[in-house]
Amino acid sequence: MNQNLAPLRTRIKICGLTREEDVDVAVAAGADAVGFVLYAPSPRAVSIARAAQLARRLPPFVTPVLLFVNETPERVQQALLEIPGACLQFHGDESPEQCLAASGGLRPFLRAARIPLGEAAAGFDLVEYAQRYSLAQAILLDAHVDGYGGGGKAFNWSLLPPSVDCHLVLSGGLTPANVTDGIRLVRPRCKTLAVDISSGVEATGPDGQALKGVKDADKIHRFVAAVRAADANPRQNS
Repeated sequence: MNQNLAPLRTRIKICGLTREEDVDVAVAAGADAVGFVLYAPSPRAVSIARAAQLARRLPPFVTPVLLFVNETPERVQQALLEIPGACLQFHGDESPEQCLAASGGLRPFLRAARIPLGEAAAGFDLVEYAQRYSLAQAILLDAHVDGYGGGGKAFNWSLLPPSVDCHLVLSGGLTPANVTDGIRLVRPRCKTLAVDISSGVEATGPDGQALKGVKDADKIHRFVAAVRAADANPRQNS
């Protein structure tokens, strides 16, 4: 097969998991990574001990990702001791030096970039940001909302720079319905693209509101299917 015609593969992370059944569904659906929020103010937060318990359910080659916001290096290192093989995600105001110190210089980490909503997205210098955090395994793109992530808002993907010399993870407001468009618009702008979803696959309560931290199995499967459909039609994503 001509390598240039080989299907692309977008890696998938399901974030904000708090229950065993949701971890199992994410794995069964084909997720490459699952995320645990270790930031106490978040409605999706879990303790280090709980994250470790959930991570033990993961089979080989599915990566646990630990999300921190302005955390101390000591607590990050404690989490890494209890959850071997985890990747780190820094979602606060951490400097490049702080990310490196917290990771011990030995663990891969993602650095979140908080992209402004609306036309203001055009003013965010993602190229410069990626250069500043050049030691990050990838830059995760999330919408700048009150708090830190999980707001279910999407920024204007079309306003990103046309070429960013790094791996990107698209997050913020993704759903099974819009992820194909996100892949189509962002994939050509970076080395590789992954996607990260949390609120877009959450269950809905009797009041019509999202149950934060509780996932909907059908939404997870539909999200993964939409990503794979985008991968199978790369010409439509260019």
